Amino acid sequence: MKGDIMIVDDDAHVRIAVRTILSDAGFNVIAASSGKECINFLKDGFSGVLLLDIMMPEMDGWDTISAILESGLEKRIVIVMLTAKNNPDSKMIGLQEYVIDYLTKPFDNEELIEKVGFFLRYIPK
Repeated sequence: MKGDIMIVDDDAHVRIAVRTILSDAGFNVIAASSGKECINFLKDGFSGVLLLDIMMPEMDGWDTISAILESGLEKRIVIVMLTAKNNPDSKMIGLQEYVIDYLTKPFDNEELIEKVGFFLRYIPK
């Protein structure tokens, strides 16, 4: 599966907004509504920047990172967390080293485009 950007968020409005912003900027974007769906895309071969929401039902962003690591799916992705939280999360202990950056919602569209383009450079070929 070819991919550049995967937005993982349980909020359909966020998925649509991010997909529109990044698609209009020329990126190939896929969307997942849950950590489980994200894992399935990774198993299907997705490679690129993962924009991962922290707060999701059932499987939050940190649980999703743990599942990615347990499945050995972290090698061809860069993880950027999307968060509305200002406080550190105790679940992040030991997992933050796998996160290259955090974007706080609501985010600036130009900053999102710029950061995603920059982080694509870190994807192993």
